[in-house]
Amino acid sequence: MIAPGANGDGWGMSSRPTMNDVAREAGVALKTVSRFVNGETNIDPLLGDRIASAIARLGYRRNLSAASIRPGWSSKTIGLVISDLANPYYANLARGVERVAAAAGYMVMTSSSEERGSLHDRVVDRMLDQRVDGLIVVPPRETARDWSLFPPPIPPLVFVDRPNEFRGGHVILADNRGGAKRAVGQLIQGGAQRIAFLGDSLDIYTIRERHAGYLDALDGAGVAFDPHLSVDVAHTAADAARSATALLSGGKVDAIFAANNRSTFGVLRAMRDGAPSAALIGFDDFEGADLMQPGVSVVGQNVTEMGELAATIVLAAIAGESKYPRVTTLDTVLMLRGSEIVNA
Repeated sequence: MIAPGANGDGWGMSSRPTMNDVAREAGVALKTVSRFVNGETNIDPLLGDRIASAIARLGYRRNLSAASIRPGWSSKTIGLVISDLANPYYANLARGVERVAAAAGYMVMTSSSEERGSLHDRVVDRMLDQRVDGLIVVPPRETARDWSLFPPPIPPLVFVDRPNEFRGGHVILADNRGGAKRAVGQLIQGGAQRIAFLGDSLDIYTIRERHAGYLDALDGAGVAFDPHLSVDVAHTAADAARSATALLSGGKVDAIFAANNRSTFGVLRAMRDGAPSAALIGFDDFEGADLMQPGVSVVGQNVTEMGELAATIVLAAIAGESKYPRVTTLDTVLMLRGSEIVNA
């Protein structure tokens, strides 16, 4: 049969085929088409084949906006709100979420808040409007709307990487403080005494926790804290490179603890461009860290595992299960590759 509009008649090229069009094309009742597109399985296989063929010929797509108002309807979609799409850290997180979601038949809708509270709120509002079945959210650095003020109903919700006080959601964190403490302690054990902290704003929970671990290690070893060696304005790798150059060129430090992957990249860039070398341990592993000479030592966290666990918890909550603790803290591991040695 010729699809309506293919010759300029009927609903035309600018109109979308409807369920009624599919019913006429397949020669079946509208109710049968409705049951088919809504996933019901007790349909005569021959009728199902005719409906499927009609859908393919017409290019019919289900009207999700209309379907979403039906009781018990599921979009089979999970919303993921991260901080920065360009950061490999969040790419690994998204990969973990998608892996588990896809295995359960769900799609993931991903967007970035760019650390802005207002953008975070708009993104969440849009995802709620799209009737996502669950949400996985990295809270932004800037203050965002209190979750109790979002219009109900709020679907199953998991916060990752950073905590949130909203009692209606789960939280998955890494042991940022403990990992940083072990890293700086390793630098001290290797002979460093003037150790710089280089990272993003302390307004960010993860950076603040890593800075606290840095202070814990200094205090535990009896090393005095020098505020001039603590830099928390490295928002980008370029910022980190400038700060690292100033620290290294001035002979102020013999080691640097880089509090995230962008800060580590900045230190490496500064050394590449002629700044004196120093011992280095970064937080967060990255591709190629073991290929350098010496290899870059890091505090590693399994970000993909974090994403997988977040998706698992959301899916369990969608299914009505509540077997997971509200707050889960994942271990970190110190991965030594040589850069932690003073004058390596």
